[in-house]
Amino acid sequence: MQIVRQLAPLQDALTELRKPGLKIGLVPTMGALHAGHMRLVEVAREHCDAVVASIFVNPTQFGEGEDLDAYPRQETADAALLEAAGVELLWAPTADQMYPSGYATSISVIGVSDGLCGAARPGHFDGVATVVAKLFNQTRPDAAFFGEKDYQQLAVIRRMARDLDFTHDIIGVATVRDPDGLALSSRNAYLSEAERERAVALPAAMREAAGAIAAGGEVAAILADAKSRILASGFHKIDYLELRDADTLALLDVFAKPARLLAAARIGRTRLIDNIPVE
Repeated sequence: MQIVRQLAPLQDALTELRKPGLKIGLVPTMGALHAGHMRLVEVAREHCDAVVASIFVNPTQFGEGEDLDAYPRQETADAALLEAAGVELLWAPTADQMYPSGYATSISVIGVSDGLCGAARPGHFDGVATVVAKLFNQTRPDAAFFGEKDYQQLAVIRRMARDLDFTHDIIGVATVRDPDGLALSSRNAYLSEAERERAVALPAAMREAAGAIAAGGEVAAILADAKSRILASGFHKIDYLELRDADTLALLDVFAKPARLLAAARIGRTRLIDNIPVE
């Protein structure tokens, strides 16, 4: 596996990959890889002839007081995982390659970025959209793969790709979970042992609520009950627990297909997000 950090060598490496007419898949990450990321690589290999993974901890998507400096960085271990999974190229740019001196451009995707994590993290999705657009331009993939765990992020990227005429496929991959149901996340490493045991209450309450909503229950009452159970389990704050249209992310007071139940809640110093389809 090649590891490239500068734009000119990246273009040379991609040219060589494309010479045989290979279809290239892109898996963008911020590193600290876990089984969820490796599932993205697996799906990318199923769809494409060659896989390019990127690792870049993007400063523009971290707000004031967020965990940019504390975000886990383990490139050597990550690179070993990617190489073992058959990734052909790791794009690990330096900060000055992504944001050189004088950089002055940002992409804002309105609508799907409003509310949910967009309300709790102002400017976050501008940073996401900007860095992903740059990664698309740098690598020119035939398909790009993103986890559904960050569902609002996926919606933002899909909207941005449509609006800016990126023509490659944007493929969402189902959330990978631990056996007890907790969605895999790099931020799970921040949980203490006791917090990890209690954290499973979030997906459990969401599954029950989704089932009750799909069965025709009253949405507001079901969500209020789920919030009470999540807080009683040891979470100290719920940023949101909402039913949204799965495509537009419009808020739903009454269940209508396709729908998605999305949540963000805080336990200890960790903010966990999750979502599940309501079917």
